[in-house]
Amino acid sequence: MSTSVMTEATAGTSVGLGGKYLTFALGREEYGLAILKVREIIGYMEITAVPQTPSYVKGVLNLRGQVIAVIDLRAKFNMESAEKTEETCIIVAETQHEGVKRSTGLIVDRVSEVLNISAEQVEHSPAFANNEDATFILGIAKVGKTVKILLDIDSILATTDILEVVK
Repeated sequence: MSTSVMTEATAGTSVGLGGKYLTFALGREEYGLAILKVREIIGYMEITAVPQTPSYVKGVLNLRGQVIAVIDLRAKFNMESAEKTEETCIIVAETQHEGVKRSTGLIVDRVSEVLNISAEQVEHSPAFANNEDATFILGIAKVGKTVKILLDIDSILATTDILEVVK
């Protein structure tokens, strides 16, 4: 019979957040998205604007017969916009909200790699002044001398304004 004991060495880690993550960049910052949430990665393509949507909702695109909403993560995170380059791409993420599966495109500056991150490498996200703004961060992964911000894509895409576009 085994019992789980939290030691000083593991007290700051986020148990259960280990696994494979697709890493990508927005500017100089590196982020991670659970690979099981990623449906595919496509090159940047023409997006049809949808009126009366927030500035970070860039519109919709037809992906092999399925219309999906496209979100600019830079705009969603209140970052400065950047020119589209050859590396700019769209990560198609699958989320579930109230039992309904949805695919949403996420515009990112570039995709880096798939990393296998152990639970010991992940720490809880630090407390910020307005902690509600950081609820979409699962944790911070220490990879070598760098850090990757692990995102809770379900939380990011569960806002009402995004759900209205992808009904």
